[in-house]
Amino acid sequence: MRKFLVVLDDSRECLNAMRFAAMRAANTGGGVAILSVIPPDEFNHWIGVGAVMREEARERIHAHFEVFAKWMRDKQGVDPELVIREGEAVPEIVAHVNSDPEVGVLVLGAATDRKGPGPIISHITRNFGALPIPVTIVPGDMSKERLEAIT
Repeated sequence: MRKFLVVLDDSRECLNAMRFAAMRAANTGGGVAILSVIPPDEFNHWIGVGAVMREEARERIHAHFEVFAKWMRDKQGVDPELVIREGEAVPEIVAHVNSDPEVGVLVLGAATDRKGPGPIISHITRNFGALPIPVTIVPGDMSKERLEAIT
């Protein structure tokens, strides 16, 4: 089965990437993998505090994931899987793509403000050769109706 890999973060554009991946998976018989990366700088504290913070980050990710997963199951009939990795976002995305042969497309949401599309997209587009799969970039301000029309 081909999976659409989506990066879960706190950005607004993440929602459209999730929608796109779920709709494409539903329409093509694929699956969705949702990847969340916990940055290492969150745990540069004393060992005990770092462990508590790591667990709290995982709980936040699971809660955030469940919102998207429920929508995907209820509206699209897709049961996504959650993958949590720790490290820098782009290297962890590339490592996951390379470790899971079922991942067929990376789906990213693009920010629409003047600062640019976002740090992950900026880095990925400069280094497309590092990924053995296509990348789909979904505009963060694309309407739900337009997403439905193109998926």
